[in-house]
Amino acid sequence: MRELTGRAAMKSPGKPSLRRDVERLFWREIAKGLTSEDAAIAVGASQAAGSRWFRERGGMPTHMVTPLSGRYLSFEEREEIALLKAQGVGVRETSRRLGRDPSTVSRELRRNAATRGGKLDYRASVAQWKAELVARRPKTAKLAGNERLREYVQDRLSGQVRRPDGTPVPGPGTARWKGRNKPHRQDRRWATAWSPEQIAHRLKADFPEDESMRISHEAIYQALYVQGRGALRRELVACLRTGRALRVPRARSRRRPAGHVTSDVMISERPAEAADRAVPGHWEGDLIIGTDRSAIGTLVERTTRFTMLLHLPRMEGYGVQPRVKNGPALAGYGAEAMKDAIAARIIELPAQLRRSLTWDRGKELAQHVQLRCETGLLVYFADPHSPWQRGTNENTNGLLRQYFPKGTDLSRWDVNEIEAVAAALNSRPRKTLNWRTPAEALNDHLRSLQGSGVATTP
Repeated sequence: MRELTGRAAMKSPGKPSLRRDVERLFWREIAKGLTSEDAAIAVGASQAAGSRWFRERGGMPTHMVTPLSGRYLSFEEREEIALLKAQGVGVRETSRRLGRDPSTVSRELRRNAATRGGKLDYRASVAQWKAELVARRPKTAKLAGNERLREYVQDRLSGQVRRPDGTPVPGPGTARWKGRNKPHRQDRRWATAWSPEQIAHRLKADFPEDESMRISHEAIYQALYVQGRGALRRELVACLRTGRALRVPRARSRRRPAGHVTSDVMISERPAEAADRAVPGHWEGDLIIGTDRSAIGTLVERTTRFTMLLHLPRMEGYGVQPRVKNGPALAGYGAEAMKDAIAARIIELPAQLRRSLTWDRGKELAQHVQLRCETGLLVYFADPHSPWQRGTNENTNGLLRQYFPKGTDLSRWDVNEIEAVAAALNSRPRKTLNWRTPAEALNDHLRSLQGSGVATTP
């Protein structure tokens, strides 16, 4: 084999695997925000292969997004070489068609040919496998080769929490890590929990003269997320503040919370009359969340501070039927249930009091277009992380916590009890209304509309 190919014999690759070029295309689709299953289908691979690629790399493509240098033959070029060779085309003619040097083609046919049977038989899949095998440059990870550095990083990630006198505090008992994200509504392990970036920068302060004690925060993340690095235990991802077992691609994290929010429904497009509170009929809305996925919807009128509460009972099958991916939200405040609850209450109001609704960016109002069609209510969404843009609603939610404290089950209250709380809030005098109640302020406005045949509230 050495005489034939110039290389020692290689173990047969068996069934050709998916080409690295395909995996590169897969990671480019991931960078666009696609899920691993959808990205795999987009590049012609199986969903199982896509899930495996994403899991093994911890959601981190590293070098896989960079295109292969034109210096090296691609899999498509190797397929062309194999086809032309089967047609009896010579090396120089093949090189002219590919735009490559004849020595490149000649060397490729000799070095990367299949050698089963004692003769050179060129096949593109085997040639690509051999090229990738000899192109590997195994390198020991910095954390794996520097024990002192590894111990420093692990101690800052997962070290014990201690009292000021140095006594360790064990914290709550936690279940064994199962390879998934942090547990929902359960205790997490107490640890020193420095971020990789804090560790990387602190090394320069603690070891100013020791250049061996240097590492980038990205290298720490790769040691945690990417399988096969072996320097840090995978379960240490539970010590990160996010607790994620896999890194979330940037495009996907940006798109996920606001996929239903487009530029034409941003708060900047809301009528100016809503901002100055001069005209009633502009509402703000949100959810107050309780334990066991319970919630109550809140609607507050910006001018009069009149409050309506939405009863969101759990749907049939909650807690009994297994959860279905992309299925209906049985907790009671899914997009369809939320749309129906708002429509049922808002349609009771005269048209003059159904001008607009400003919501946060929660997906419970993903069906805002259907809500607008059914009620005529214009829906707008606040900017990310800007609760002051819905200040009236945020203040009202704080008042409601007197009746519905955090950490309690809100599903135990029926519609009549929720209405009673709303009536109590609407009959409470407000300084901003010159000590009138919200119910009185709303009635005053409705009396001004009596000429149009609009009745007052009871």
